[in-house]
Amino acid sequence: MKKGKRILACILAVGLIVGLAGCGSKSDSKGGDKSYIIATDTTFAPFEFTDDKNNFTGIDVDILSAIAKDQGFDYELQSLGFDAAVAALESGQADGVIAGMSITDERAKKYDFSDAYYDSGVVMAIKADDSSIKSYEDLNGKKVACKTGTEGATFAESIKDKYGFEIAYFKDSPKMYEDVKTGNTVACFEDYPVMGYGISQGNGLKMVTDMEKGSSYGFAVLKGKNAELLKMFDEGLKNIKASGEYQKILDKYIANK
Repeated sequence: MKKGKRILACILAVGLIVGLAGCGSKSDSKGGDKSYIIATDTTFAPFEFTDDKNNFTGIDVDILSAIAKDQGFDYELQSLGFDAAVAALESGQADGVIAGMSITDERAKKYDFSDAYYDSGVVMAIKADDSSIKSYEDLNGKKVACKTGTEGATFAESIKDKYGFEIAYFKDSPKMYEDVKTGNTVACFEDYPVMGYGISQGNGLKMVTDMEKGSSYGFAVLKGKNAELLKMFDEGLKNIKASGEYQKILDKYIANK
């Protein structure tokens, strides 16, 4: 599950240094002595999810690992769920968040974002054997599903009055998909790479709209905090793109999807 290095033991004082006990990490010319706590989502495949071997993996997980290795910093990745990850960041319990988080003007008031590491978009999906919903116009008087805090939810909210539908909110994608499959909602709005991956893995849905252009994803820290971590993320991202490792990570999860 874990990518990158983690602090596994505490350094105990010896010799003439008495009474000093605490945790530490290896010193590095880039990352220094500090280890960071990075919060993430739990189920947002292909960006973060648990695979069939029960390993926590995904695009975000691998990108963070590659950047940490390139920049020489330690971190602990905590899989909390999107809302809890953001809450941990705002309360100071996490130093950063990487969770398919869209860079928006509203969020930029509270967080400092890295350079974009992925450009996404939104699609609408319905139950695979449903033929009644073909466009937004068919949603009039019906209820759709969205995941709280996502680009899909933002887009659905922007058109719901125009097309006359209601929105039911969910904390994770699998529950949202299940609600559509059981018929409680007639459609859901999801980030394109997430839905494309889910359909390829047999989630029982199908896309019925073209991708709507959405926001880009970024790594976030609390505004005015952890500037060094943000700088290392940007530098590392630039390096793994130049080396080709970044593209290999994308191809591993969403190539030909």
